[in-house]
Amino acid sequence: MIGIEEKSGEKNPQGEGKKLLNKSLFSSDSQEWETPQELFDELDKEFHFNLDPCASHGNAKCKVYFTQQEDGLKQDWWYWVGDEKRYYRVFVNPPYGREVGKWVKKAYEESQGGCTVVCLLAARTDTRWFHDYCLRGEIRWIKGRLKFGGAKNSAPFPSMIVIFRFFAEPDIKIKPLSRKEFLRKWKDSPNIFEESK
Repeated sequence: MIGIEEKSGEKNPQGEGKKLLNKSLFSSDSQEWETPQELFDELDKEFHFNLDPCASHGNAKCKVYFTQQEDGLKQDWWYWVGDEKRYYRVFVNPPYGREVGKWVKKAYEESQGGCTVVCLLAARTDTRWFHDYCLRGEIRWIKGRLKFGGAKNSAPFPSMIVIFRFFAEPDIKIKPLSRKEFLRKWKDSPNIFEESK
């Protein structure tokens, strides 16, 4: 069992020599998870990013970026060149707190205006933002767990890449089922995954 060190600096309750993890890793206290450079570089080869709307001066991945003070949620993710409107190719690694749903919604909405937006997200398939927005994009599941920034240990959550493109809709439609609907369908049919005709 892994002991969790309180912010007050309490001793590990499981004994000496056990590795301690910061409690904030399992809560919304720790919001900034710096993108692993190798992962960003691979995605950048494909998408050629030119905007990072969730950056700090020390971890920006693109020449054009917005800090917390500039608030990328309030900024346009497009720009003008003369009379021509141009769209950024956006990389989003949002703060992983309670605001993540707002970032996912913004990413989807900006994509429907013309941007290509690639998001690095915690694979939280039980959230409203996942069902409302992520299922409308292309999802690439990341095998294993990432090591963010200069961390020695992997993140305590799995990750995924979600790509939103201009008016793109996935080929496969997934309808979330409530527990009650699932149990009813399971009872009525031995194979609930058969396509209905």
